[in-house]
Amino acid sequence: MSRPYSSKPAAWQVVTTAKRLISGTCRGSFSQQVPVSASPEGRLAAVTGASGFIGRHLVRTLADAGWRTRLLLRSEPDEAQWRGVRPQVVAGSLGDAAALSRLVEGADVVIHLAGLIKAARQADFFRVNRDASATLAQTTRRIAPAAHFIAVSSLAAREPLLSDYAASKRAGEAAVLSTLGSRASVLRPPAVYGPGDRETLLFFQLARLRRVPLLGGQDARIAMIHVRDLVRLIAALASNSPSGGVRCAADGHPEGYRWDELLGAAARAVGNPTPRFIQAPQSLLSGAALLGDIARLMGSASMLSSQKLRELRHADWSVPMSERTQPTGWAPEFSLDNGFADAVAWYRTAGWLPS
Repeated sequence: MSRPYSSKPAAWQVVTTAKRLISGTCRGSFSQQVPVSASPEGRLAAVTGASGFIGRHLVRTLADAGWRTRLLLRSEPDEAQWRGVRPQVVAGSLGDAAALSRLVEGADVVIHLAGLIKAARQADFFRVNRDASATLAQTTRRIAPAAHFIAVSSLAAREPLLSDYAASKRAGEAAVLSTLGSRASVLRPPAVYGPGDRETLLFFQLARLRRVPLLGGQDARIAMIHVRDLVRLIAALASNSPSGGVRCAADGHPEGYRWDELLGAAARAVGNPTPRFIQAPQSLLSGAALLGDIARLMGSASMLSSQKLRELRHADWSVPMSERTQPTGWAPEFSLDNGFADAVAWYRTAGWLPS
């Protein structure tokens, strides 16, 4: 298998990686435990965004727990992708009203993972992250009013003034909760990593360097979660009663990690036990972000922009313990060190990182 090494400049890789790691955090949620409802055995989960990084892991986890799954997909799934799982498939998109009705009909839980993470225009972010979320919630209320609706948002929604992306995710949360009220749960994960993720692969590639760039300030904190812990959490929420509010997720360190702690763990995972840390030049990051702004003005969607750089420079991406969800029957299994080791082992097996 060919190795997907990036040919883009190091500065672009630095900011692209950082953007994924700091896609937000949350305030104002609550973390009380919710009573477990019926067993998932034989119940139906309708899922959007199932072909993405988190979605692929979630479908497997739901199936292993006994759920039947129905997925909204633009094309037929690759059977190898699901490793023997046989989901029902509704062909269509978030803009297809008939497909949304077929997706949620008879569902016990609707899990909304799909969203837009880069766009050329503010309107595009809001069209997908707010308006499509509102439409799916309205369809669920009409077609499957008893279903538990779980909106998997972004922790960026805690800081909606930082970017159009963050604002659109916050607006999507509000649309879901205003439509469904106590039948909905909103989950804001922190930075998600693990097997199969191409974006955080760049993070481990940077950690192989002799001089490893620190992407933020010394006091900045970033919460993390391994993808398998996240999808087990989503599955646990699906078997619980709806919260009617916003919840935050994190690993065993919801207070987050400093940049040198994150990069140090990544360096150990790739076999670089004594990295030398350097501060990434802010002028270089600002210049790269300006190129992204120019690309947006020309109509090209870019992950890199001055808005994303504001997210990068934000100092507090932690999840206070009081805001963290802890549903009955769930606890994180991966520490940062063994989670990063798991990711690197997968990357090497897949040929994405050298042995």
